[in-house]
Amino acid sequence: MGLYGGIEAGGTKFVCAVGSGPDDLRAEERFPTTTPEETIARAIDFFRAHRSPLLAVGIASFGPVDPNPASPTFGHITTTPKPGWAHTDIVGALRQALGVPVGFDTDVNGAALGEHCWGAARGLDTFIYLTVGTGIGGGGMVNGRLIHGLMHPEMGHVRIPHDLALDPFPGACPYHGDCLEGLAAGPAIEQRWGRRGENLPPDHPAWPLEARYLALGLVNYIVTLSPQRIIIGGGVMEQPQLFPLVRREVQALLNGYLQVPAILEDIDSYIVPPALGQRAGVLGAIALAREQVPAS
Repeated sequence: MGLYGGIEAGGTKFVCAVGSGPDDLRAEERFPTTTPEETIARAIDFFRAHRSPLLAVGIASFGPVDPNPASPTFGHITTTPKPGWAHTDIVGALRQALGVPVGFDTDVNGAALGEHCWGAARGLDTFIYLTVGTGIGGGGMVNGRLIHGLMHPEMGHVRIPHDLALDPFPGACPYHGDCLEGLAAGPAIEQRWGRRGENLPPDHPAWPLEARYLALGLVNYIVTLSPQRIIIGGGVMEQPQLFPLVRREVQALLNGYLQVPAILEDIDSYIVPPALGQRAGVLGAIALAREQVPAS
């Protein structure tokens, strides 16, 4: 049976793997994201070492990206603020070097696809995957299709209420200041409190505030897309006290308006961590690769 390659292309690190799914990963390598030339070359070297019988490669990438196959810049990382990476044709480089089909999407849409195939979104056709870490990104499916349109979702940049008397921190987003990412991503926590989130105690006032901001974003997604489940990953969400706080805030903000058992009675199963854990991204990339090969 042929194997698939996957790249979780993050702004901090690349994760490359070869396999066919979560129970069949034959090789995996992680390395820092440096320059495009050096990083892509290292990924190509990894796959060349495991080329036979590689059927396709999938890339789940940081962005913004162009995921439209009909676009002349399909497969490009476009206007990213990451130095040196703007307008990088990552798909073209992999296609030329490896001679196999290459699937491409955002890192969060890739992780969403992985969770749909093997994780917390199995059996669902409309759901959201959100990651809360160095930034905040969102993706998912609506009616069984990954969310696309004009380009791809940028859920971290929704505008949410910001009570400056309660929280005078101006926000960390270089584009919007106090959008959701600017108020609730890891750098915002560190800049606001002077310490990284993992170094703050569980009873620190950072966490109720963080939960409030995340819940404000989630409520917007819930009333707009009506997801059957919300999956939240990323380093910030590794705080065990955060999920219960977020769930309670979502219920409070909705205030009984949505009379559905998933929110009223079973919210612990509605807002959940990724079942694939930290492997969601690279497994999602493998799932993108699998989509490039017609079923026999």
